[in-house]
Amino acid sequence: MTDRTLVLHPDLLQPGVQPSLRAPEARLQEATGLAAAIGLGVEHAEVAAVKQVRPATLIGGGLVERLAETIAQKKIGVVIVDSALTPVQQRNLERAWQCKVIDRTGLILEIFGARARTKEGKLQVELAALSYQRSRLVRSWTHLERQRGGVGFMGGPGESQLEIDRRLITERITRLKKELKQVQRTRGLHRGARQRVPYPVVAFVGYTNAGKSTL
Repeated sequence: MTDRTLVLHPDLLQPGVQPSLRAPEARLQEATGLAAAIGLGVEHAEVAAVKQVRPATLIGGGLVERLAETIAQKKIGVVIVDSALTPVQQRNLERAWQCKVIDRTGLILEIFGARARTKEGKLQVELAALSYQRSRLVRSWTHLERQRGGVGFMGGPGESQLEIDRRLITERITRLKKELKQVQRTRGLHRGARQRVPYPVVAFVGYTNAGKSTL
């Protein structure tokens, strides 16, 4: 991934919102590092004080407009909001900024997806990502259409694009759950076979590129 990225950490100062134990700058630095870890090119990062949470956009209209100018000037393709966004907030920000918006949960799922190595791990990450995506189908379906490269899917009579997307995701989730059960069943059989071996089984672990294969 080489998307030009803007990272925003909203410092929520609204009464009743539990403040973070860590400094906003430290949270921003962490989010920027996570973005870089999956290959995103961070072009701009900032902390924004949010004295009142806006139901429609989380942040105030003035900040939305100012960041829209920055996004256009720097040709930003992805904005990471280091906070939890509701589906409506995410949709509205995507419309205002004309780019992809990812909240903290979405960023973490991206990282898990990039780091998953085993078949079981990859299935678990895809299952979590699809469940997350299905819960946010209130936002514009055109993003899903872009992900498909502009190729449409045939739906039943009278189905809206939103209904088609929801049905496709639900069907994929059902298949993934079946695959995951099969993988876990196979892993259980392998574990049972190892336990019946009459000699100890030793696991050799170490950091990446530490020389395990050479030894």
